[in-house]
Amino acid sequence: MAADGRDGRKVDPKLLELLACPLTKGPLAWDPERGELISRVAKIAYPVRDGIPIMLPSE
Repeated sequence: MAADGRDGRKVDPKLLELLACPLTKGPLAWDPERGELISRVAKIAYPVRDGIPIMLPSE
């Protein structure tokens, strides 16, 4: 159903299909160990706080 992080954080795979890096417009990957969405092209990690992706490059 969803990818689990070590502390129970989850990201719905359907949400991952919809989300894109705001800088590159490329795909994001879920890192369950760190609880972050990763843009491999931009080499940026976006944190997920309380189940909400924080998609600001400055964060």
